[in-house]
Amino acid sequence: MRFLQILRPACVTLWRPNRCVSCLLGLIIYLGSVASFNISPMTTGLRSAFSATRSSSILGGTQRAVTFDHLQVNIGEDFNPETGTFRCRLRGAYYFSFTVGKFPKKMLSVMLVKNGMEVQAIAYDGYQNQGRKVQSQSVMVSLKPMETVYLLLQDNPYYAIYSNVGPYITFSGYLVYPDSTSSVGYLNNHLSPPGLHLPGCPPPVDAYYDWRRRTTSEEPRSAFSVARTTSVLGESRVRREREALKFDVEYVNIGGHFNITSGRFTCHFPGAYYFAFTVGKHPRRAVSVKLMMGRGEVRAMVFNEDMSRRREMQSQSLLLSLKRGDSVWLYSQQDDGYAVYSNQGRYTTFSGFLVYPDGESMNIDRTFP
Repeated sequence: MRFLQILRPACVTLWRPNRCVSCLLGLIIYLGSVASFNISPMTTGLRSAFSATRSSSILGGTQRAVTFDHLQVNIGEDFNPETGTFRCRLRGAYYFSFTVGKFPKKMLSVMLVKNGMEVQAIAYDGYQNQGRKVQSQSVMVSLKPMETVYLLLQDNPYYAIYSNVGPYITFSGYLVYPDSTSSVGYLNNHLSPPGLHLPGCPPPVDAYYDWRRRTTSEEPRSAFSVARTTSVLGESRVRREREALKFDVEYVNIGGHFNITSGRFTCHFPGAYYFAFTVGKHPRRAVSVKLMMGRGEVRAMVFNEDMSRRREMQSQSLLLSLKRGDSVWLYSQQDDGYAVYSNQGRYTTFSGFLVYPDGESMNIDRTFP
């Protein structure tokens, strides 16, 4: 700042006749001060996203954290492929998804971990057959600056993950909503840095934009992510009404539009919403879970009628166009012989968020022969 104060009288005196050059000089000085702190002007915005892949297998017991050898996207440089760790820079709600390959004759168990201790969700397959397959999982997590998220492989030689140049193993995450209640300031791109207002430049403003002043009318927000830690077994008795699958862990509930007691999401802002769910298959039971709208309109489903003892998972996702008051929920077949499996590892998850509010989305619901 002392350097800037020394330059200020000289630059004002020398370039006063030319406003454009004066602004340009101020910008150069400002960018120089930003660069001295190793902060890229292009990465100071509210953007954070990554997508990474791995092209080789990992055997349990050789390493725990899943690392990656190719980056597809790394906006904000918040993901380190060499350690497999995402480190939060911007407070907010993040959506993470991952897919891992099952190694032949090995079991599969990969956990999404927050801060090295908290298991957020799991991808699992306990069948030690010769075949190869993939399992997927996704969840939305609320993060504060410096918190970390990464994938953890079961530390046991009976477990492994498989990949090749295909690749089978992918890991992605992105900031869905920055936290508007955060006290953290974000640099804006104003030409005139604090304490250096040059003639002809735009008038000085705060160097930080207070995102708490944003109103809901500027940007509708709606997002939820929940999980279940216990199983649900179907019963032989007939039920009059279909009951929504309920959850006992709430990761994110922006707007409070998901009712964890009833298991239903209710639309408050018309628009296009993305929904994703993963359910665990119970040993000796089939699994049939449907994504429902309203009173029972089936929009998507997962199904596995294998009655073996093995535990595995099924995933599904879909974009839906919703109107105010529409409800979305999951229904698990309640007949005897069906079940949904979960435990403290959180096999069963359900997430959804507003992608585009009305005016940007197209309300289309067409059926083709």
